[in-house]
Parts: sequence; C-alpha cells; structure tokens
Amino acid sequence: MIAAIKPAGSNTRGLLAYLYGPGRHDEHLDPHLVDGFAMLGMPDPGRDENATLTQLARQLDEPVHLRNSEFGKKVTDHVWHCPVRAAPEDRHLSDAEWGEIAQRIVEAAGIAPAGDDLACRWIAVRHADDHIHILATTVREDGRRPKLHDSGIRVGDACRQIEKDYGLRQLKKGDRTGTRRPTQAEMHKAERLGWEQTSREWLQDRIRAAIPHATCAEELLAYLEADGILVRPKRGPSGDLLGYAVARPDDLNKDGEQIYHPGGKIAPDLSLPKLKARLETSAPEEHPTACRNRPTTVWHQATEALDTLHTQITNTSTDGSGDARTQAHITALGELIEATAQKAPADLRTQLHSASRTFASAQRSQIRAEDRAAHTLRTAARDIANTATSPDGSAFAALVAAMLWAAILAGRWHEAKGHAHQADAARQAVQHLQSAADDALAPLLPALESRRPTEETRRTLASDVRAAVPEHAERILADPGWPVLAAALADAEAGGHKPHQLLKEAAARRELGTAHRPARVLITRIQHTSRNPAPNRRAEAARLRSTTASAFGTPSPAAQLPTTTAAPTSWLSRPRR
Repeated sequence: MIAAIKPAGSNTRGLLAYLYGPGRHDEHLDPHLVDGFAMLGMPDPGRDENATLTQLARQLDEPVHLRNSEFGKKVTDHVWHCPVRAAPEDRHLSDAEWGEIAQRIVEAAGIAPAGDDLACRWIAVRHADDHIHILATTVREDGRRPKLHDSGIRVGDACRQIEKDYGLRQLKKGDRTGTRRPTQAEMHKAERLGWEQTSREWLQDRIRAAIPHATCAEELLAYLEADGILVRPKRGPSGDLLGYAVARPDDLNKDGEQIYHPGGKIAPDLSLPKLKARLETSAPEEHPTACRNRPTTVWHQATEALDTLHTQITNTSTDGSGDARTQAHITALGELIEATAQKAPADLRTQLHSASRTFASAQRSQIRAEDRAAHTLRTAARDIANTATSPDGSAFAALVAAMLWAAILAGRWHEAKGHAHQADAARQAVQHLQSAADDALAPLLPALESRRPTEETRRTLASDVRAAVPEHAERILADPGWPVLAAALADAEAGGHKPHQLLKEAAARRELGTAHRPARVLITRIQHTSRNPAPNRRAEAARLRSTTASAFGTPSPAAQLPTTTAAPTSWLSRPRR
C-alpha cells in the first residue's frame, strides 16, 4: 500500500472538483465519501443529489476562514492531499475497510490524532476499487496548525502495519534515500510530449552518466552543458559554487517559462555537497587517461580495482567500523557500471545501461560514505569514461564478470545491514549484469572450443582442479563448460603459469557455491590473471648477466653469437654439458 502525500495546496473546492469529477481519463467511477471528521450530517455530493461541492468545501474550510479573520497573515497552504493505493494484486477492500485505513493514515500523519476533538477536518473519497484520496484542511478547530514534520515517515510506517493487519502485499520500509516518484502531472506531460521519461528521470540519467567524466563539480556542470542540458549555478559573492539546478530543454510551465530542478530534488545523492564529496576527495590526476596507447589496460585495471571492493566487503567487521568505506566502494561501483555501459560494444549497452539505472538505488544508503577510500575504483571508472578505444573481448568479459560478483556482494551487504530497498535494487542489477556477462563471454567460447586439450591433458588439469578447489571440483568437472575452461588453463600453462595456482586465485575472487555454471565463471578470471606470460627465470637470469657484463665493457654472450645464431631463448634452452 502506497500513501503519497502531495505538496500543500490552497484550493479546497478545486481539489474536490477533481475527486468527484470524471478524472482526466474517465477513470473516476461512483465517487463518494467513505469516512471523514464528522460523517453525520456531512454533505456527500456523490451520493446526495442536493449536496454540492461548494457546501463540502465550506465545511472543510471553516477553521481556515476563522483563523484568517483573526490573524493578519492568511493561511494559503492549507490543503493536505494524500492518495492511498493498494497493490494491483491485493483484494478489493470494502468502503468500511477503506474508512478504517483512512482514519489510521490521518492519525499517523498528525492530521487527526486519536481522541483529539480539536483536530483538523478531513474526508476520504473513493472513486475506484483500488484507492482512496484523503483531503484535509490543516488548521485545527482551535486555530493552531498541526505538526506535520516527518509525516511521510509516520504514514509509511502506518501503511506497513496496515498491510499486515489486512493481509495485503507487504512493501519494504522506506529509508528516505529513494528518489521521488514521478507525479501524475509529470507522467501525463511526458506522454503528451512524446517523451519516454519524465524530466526528472531524464535529468537523473544524464547527471549520473556525466559523473565518471568529471573530477570536480565545476567540470561536471560544464560537461552537462556540453551535453545540451540547461544549467543554472548558484554562486556566492566570491564566485564559489553554492548549488545548482538543471533543466530539460523545452520543459516549460504554463507561462512558457523553463522549469529548473535542483540537483537534490532529482535524487538525494545528486545535491551539490554530496557530488563534491564524491568528486573532490582527492586531487585530479595529472594524466587521467595516460594509458590510451594501450587500449586494454584501463579495462584490466578496472577489473583489478574491483578486487579492492571484494576485499572491503568480505572483510567488513561485524561492529560496522568498515561500513563507511564499504558504502564508498558500492557508490563507486555504480559509477564504474555506468562508465562501462557507455564504452561497451553496441550489443551489450542496453543490458549494462539497465544495470546502471537499477543499481543507482543501491549506491546510496543512510550510511555516510568515506569517499576517499574508493579512490582507486573511482579512478578506474574515470579512465574508462575518458578513453575512446573499444575494449578487448576477453578484458571486457572479465570486467563484466567482476562487476557481476561485486553487485552480488553489494546486495548481500545491504541485506545484512537491513537496507531492503538497496538489496532489492542490487538483485535487479545482478540480473542485467548476468545477461551482459553471458553475452560478453559468448564470442570467446568458439576459439577456446577449437583448442580443446587432449584427454590426457584434461585428466591432468582435472587433478589440478581437485587439488585447488576440492569443495567445488565435481561441479566444475561436470559443468558443460569444463572443456572450455580446460582449454583456457592449457593456454595459461603454455604461457608459463601454474594451473593449480591460477585456479586458487580465481576461486578466491568469486564464490563458486552459488554459481550455476562454475566452470564458465572461472574462464574470464583465468584469462585475466594469465594474460601476460609468466617470467622465464633462466632467461631473466641471463638478461641480468648480460646487463652486468655490458656495464663493465665485457661483451654479453648474446653479443658474441654469430648473426645466424638462433634467438637467445633457444641458445639458453640447450642442454648443459
């Protein structure tokens, strides 16, 4: 059950006309009162043909008029409006049940506390099966104003209890970190103008997309302006940035004026102070994209940066001392997912953008983030956002797989902390990331399939699996993806790596107990860890001898070889007599 308290209004008669009218899309049927502050003798224009909206409005407004006649300053924000809606799958409640629910809502809000004979006047109008509208005038019978501070939290708590008492769908308790839902007016406006999103949703997506590109708030606003967003900064006398508001082009009010939205009203974590805390926790790097000459480097670095998050979440102490650092890493993870979505291959962007949009709700909680702790992960996101090169297939697949596991860990952490909405958002993001990880891995499989090792090699590698991860070995070997993993291990072994050690390292970075395809889970991590050939100790020793001898003027062994001699590695590999 959702109770959405609307901004205060000033026209009681006008709101009644809407509640008793046909609705904007002919959706209002049989409007009538189900309860109110004094049901006996109260005019109901929906059931009494002699009652009028004006009569009902006057009765509700009477305390307001009395107060205005006694005080010089008139009350103009006295109309309290709260639609209360049941879930689509809930049973249809009777008028009596809706009346009881309305009483509990106004009591929780402070409109009409239990046993208070001088409370505000209110009514509950029903014009559909699944919801009611509560209208109250916020001047008490004694002329005082009710205490409505934090009424939304109290009403939300009341709704959670109502759901239990009436056997309705139980929603998660809010924690004041979520974004404000679009109003019906915003949704109708977007539909009328042919927009897929309301203005605030559209602006939120673009601000989040800009964050990985910026190193300070000023740079963020400049990036937004370059992206075609209208920006109105608020500055102090010294020119310092004190706040900002943004607007969607062509989003005008009824007077033809541009509508601006403050960042904090778009989403709680997009206010200027919170953006500054994320962006300006350390000095900008001198060369944030210094690795452009090595296109895959930033992708590998991002995967390695996620290891910091894995360690942080799994090592968070039970006393909560590391919670601020964990929250910072989860926030930075959202930025990395967004940056990756922007630079991903075209066929993977939809899933990754969906993951980024969904994970936004998991990025914030009531725990204040120690943003400086996530500098490495945030820098990795910035490097990806600022590079213009396409990712290498295996490097990209490894990164998406690492982000998938990081999102799983983030969801578990939120669940352990009782952050229900954040945990749910993380689970939804995991579904999108899982699809993206499967699609990113798919192009790599045919090449590995074609290099299947021999049966004897597979038996040897199977022994390595049993020794490295004994608790998961049989599931890995029974996985249809085992021959492909064996090919990846064989490639790594040919590069000088030890399969046993690679398997232990890969398993340490990904819990295999919950993996449906454990062999496939390990493939990208094995390729990431073994992407460079392991050093040849004999060749390294010869190189050092050569360097030392040259420093003293003695020709190195390689320099004494005839020009037709084989490469130094072949010479070093000859058997010693």
